[in-house]
Amino acid sequence: MSDITHCDILISGGGIAGLTAAAAFGTAGFDVICVDPAPPVTDRAADGADMRTTAMLQPARDLLEQVGLWDALEPHATALDVMQIVDAGGADGTARQIRAFRASDVSDLPFGWNLPNWRLRAEMVKRLGKIATVDFRPGVGTRDFLGRTAGARVTLTDGTRISARLVIAADGRASPMRTAAGIAVTTKRYGQKALAFAVTHPIPHENVSTEVHRTGGPFTLVPLPDHDGMPCSAVVWMDDGAAGMARMAADVADFEAEMTERSCQVLGPLSLASPRSIWPIISQYAERLSATRLALIAEAAHVVPPIGAQGLNMSLADTATLLELAQKRPETLGDAGMLEAYHKARFGDIRMRVRGIDLLNRASQATSPLARDARAWGLKALHQVTPVRKTLMELGLGTRRKR
Repeated sequence: MSDITHCDILISGGGIAGLTAAAAFGTAGFDVICVDPAPPVTDRAADGADMRTTAMLQPARDLLEQVGLWDALEPHATALDVMQIVDAGGADGTARQIRAFRASDVSDLPFGWNLPNWRLRAEMVKRLGKIATVDFRPGVGTRDFLGRTAGARVTLTDGTRISARLVIAADGRASPMRTAAGIAVTTKRYGQKALAFAVTHPIPHENVSTEVHRTGGPFTLVPLPDHDGMPCSAVVWMDDGAAGMARMAADVADFEAEMTERSCQVLGPLSLASPRSIWPIISQYAERLSATRLALIAEAAHVVPPIGAQGLNMSLADTATLLELAQKRPETLGDAGMLEAYHKARFGDIRMRVRGIDLLNRASQATSPLARDARAWGLKALHQVTPVRKTLMELGLGTRRKR
């Protein structure tokens, strides 16, 4: 039997959330081991590259600055100055109303900054290599977990035994650490799948993110830096699962024609500029965010449909909360009091956002003309009442108004 390796924090999961958590706690001086069975793909052209993008909202950028990541990411980020919603729920599927929500109404900064996921991973891995207190072990996963009052014991897939004061589960919606701890989840399934890909287009996006709502789910265009000399955007297209699978298999010409029509041509004809990826849409939240010596973050704690740039930003709020508690009283790292404080600080906000995004997604799936008309009326009413519009934008940002 191998010797036991001791650390302050073991992070199970080396996705964007896990890598950020490793950088955050490592920068704060904690001794961190981060493991993930799949080495991160950090090259856009490599097989398995994550072509999705993440819009980092203002609080997320604050955390990235704090952990020394933002300076490397900023040159690759595209500001999101305006978020506009297009209702195309009429009989002919064309845009019947467009409502713009401007960041300048509530802040001196953009709503957020959009970054390709593969680029986020690349810069995060570089950052971890510069932090002496972080041991990143790609290609190794977690196998067994035992949480005890004095500390956690975890066995890795390579046989290594780890003793940690705190284990952070950032290991996805099917989290092995959450399962090992016996924490239940509440899950809703929508019968939808989301396609993600990048496109080029002749009309500049001018830092405007656009959600087009018709039937089945939103078609969202999020600004990216130019690609091959053309304006470029990331697309997330949510729809019925069978329709998504058919589009995944469609030839490029047919796919481009269909996505151009679905976009209401707000940016002109769209040309596919990346491979397509697809994944199922669910809402899910853990019934507790902690167990003995274990904290759940990111998709181990909550999963939401990709609406309103909430998913990863909720995840980074988890990390920021844990980090604040750990720095306030380092001697209590991972104990029952700290983890109860973490659960209380995050659980209400998570439940509220999961329920709110669930309602928005169900509204976006509307198929009957009456339901689509109600959605259009609701959008108009929310946009026209200035205090309500500003409150909703500030709630979406996860921050109070910055002056």
